[in-house]
Amino acid sequence: MKHSSEPLQTRRDFFARTSDGIMGAALTHLFCQDFFGGTQALASESEHAPQQYDLKPKEPHHPPKATSVIHLFMNGGPSQMDLFDPKPVLDKMDGKPYPGNIEDLGNSNTSSIGEMLGGQYKFARHGESGMWMADVLPETAKMTDELCLLNSMWTDHPNHDNALYKIHSGRLFMGYPTFGSWTVYGLGTENQNLPAYVVLTDPLGAPKNGTRNWTAGFLPPTYQGTRLRPTGSPILNLKPQYEQPSAVTESAQKLLNQLDEIHRKERPYNPLLDARIESYSLAARMQMSATEALDLSKETKPTLEQYGIGEKATDSYGRRCLLARRLVERGVRFVQIFLEEQPWDSHADLNANHRLMCERTDKPVAGLLRDLKQRGLLNNTLVIWGGEFGRTPTTQKSSNGYSGRDHNMQAFTSWMAGGGVKGGTTYGVTDDFGHSVVENPVSVHDFHATILHLLGLHHQKLHFTRSGLEERLTGVKPPRVVKEIIS
Repeated sequence: MKHSSEPLQTRRDFFARTSDGIMGAALTHLFCQDFFGGTQALASESEHAPQQYDLKPKEPHHPPKATSVIHLFMNGGPSQMDLFDPKPVLDKMDGKPYPGNIEDLGNSNTSSIGEMLGGQYKFARHGESGMWMADVLPETAKMTDELCLLNSMWTDHPNHDNALYKIHSGRLFMGYPTFGSWTVYGLGTENQNLPAYVVLTDPLGAPKNGTRNWTAGFLPPTYQGTRLRPTGSPILNLKPQYEQPSAVTESAQKLLNQLDEIHRKERPYNPLLDARIESYSLAARMQMSATEALDLSKETKPTLEQYGIGEKATDSYGRRCLLARRLVERGVRFVQIFLEEQPWDSHADLNANHRLMCERTDKPVAGLLRDLKQRGLLNNTLVIWGGEFGRTPTTQKSSNGYSGRDHNMQAFTSWMAGGGVKGGTTYGVTDDFGHSVVENPVSVHDFHATILHLLGLHHQKLHFTRSGLEERLTGVKPPRVVKEIIS
């Protein structure tokens, strides 16, 4: 019998090399997860088919209260104790030193902490609910019986960048999908001729963190927010350069679709390519419907006046609020309205800063709520108002002596209206200074879980598998749906 010149493999050698196979199998599995998507569907008993990611309407996990969202994001951190949460004890201590440990305020630079600063505006009760509202929000005050104030919000970081990531994506760092993207990933959209997730930015500039505020993160790029231009034509090149018979247009689009499919089949499991093809297809469909949806000239004069359109202070924000109503009216799932960089960030002269911001936004916001209600849209449209954190009860020391407040992550106010929430409700309690939550705290994850619940989505069931992990908007630790505010 002829023996091989190569040495025989010993039992020790065999087990020493086994780990190579295990690691290779694990790596292959992870690659398959990326190529086939977050979940895999069986095409037959023996083969896998790639998960299809699109914006077609999907069934919710349970009957929804809301079918669309308008998020009025107030960049910079509005002051809770000056607008929604009056504090008589704080007012009496105006100009006095902070009575506790200044490190409890959570500021990184304790040397900048000044004196106690009382409320800057007069408060009164409004509506049948008797909800408190500052006098710089006279129009919103007329709609208090539609609002649910969340006075006990809190977050995890006192810096703008991280707090913005948190309120939009549930994480303190960039690269994660925002809750608008999670929403359209879970539900799709009713109107296939308009974007599912629309972002309306300010002519004065982009918000802090820019496009990261509406990114799809690791979700397929199909679910990223579509930004519309704030001035001029919202979408460039939307109108065809020349008219041609509809039959010719339909034939050309059919041919392009066929070429796209050939190109796609030669490059399977490529979500970036799929998203690019879908964006071009959507652009073609939008030529027929978007022009009408974005045309505010069709609105009546009383409607325009209701939003403050035509008035210097309110025209810009009013136009975006009205556009948001027109979009959800036509089946768009999620609309966000941003202001410029950080206009609510009032480190100096809070009184003048917040008064100006209220003049810009108060009438348009109330007009939006009133218009939605008149049209029967408020019942299934969830309107959300709020920033990334609140303000401190103390001033911030400054060489020019201005009276502003620093960032406060331990308490802030947001509100919701419509979409299944209890109007005329004030939820949560803060301490005598409005600095910390003392009753019914609502974390950002609780906030997101409640929004998903109102949309018919369960926060644990809505997930995307990435590298073997089930990623969720609300993280690993189970949040709490705030059922007390749901009608």
